[in-house]
Amino acid sequence: MSQMLYPSDPDWLITRGVITRRVLALIADCLLIGVAGWAGALGIAVFGVLTLGLGWMAFHILPWLPLVYFTLFIGSVGATPGQRLFGLTVRQDADLSPPNMPQALVWTLLLWISFALACVPFLLALVTPRHRAAHDLLTGLVVVRSPQNNY
Repeated sequence: MSQMLYPSDPDWLITRGVITRRVLALIADCLLIGVAGWAGALGIAVFGVLTLGLGWMAFHILPWLPLVYFTLFIGSVGATPGQRLFGLTVRQDADLSPPNMPQALVWTLLLWISFALACVPFLLALVTPRHRAAHDLLTGLVVVRSPQNNY
């Protein structure tokens, strides 16, 4: 009976429920990016009026917001606000150390390429042992439950 409560696989504890949490975290992050985008658009619009239209060229930075958001949060603290909200963190697969900034950038680029490929690369998370999607496998990263939220 104790075998059912505590499986022999050590990865089970850090990866159980990760797929559902990842989806919810992505939704939360998209909402946060949307709010930041609207705030940025409003700020740029006001700035454009104050500069007689010259400042409206700054609207060109808004499409880069998701890339910057994911890269900076993953590369600096190891999790986006949405991932932290749902008790997740991104780590290197080999030793569970935090990712570096280049890894975070490539991970983010591959994440958005996965969306462009009709989300098919995400299906790998259903069959890999640590629930890793294609962008996780290609960058050597894994999304696991945070140690402080491991309940």
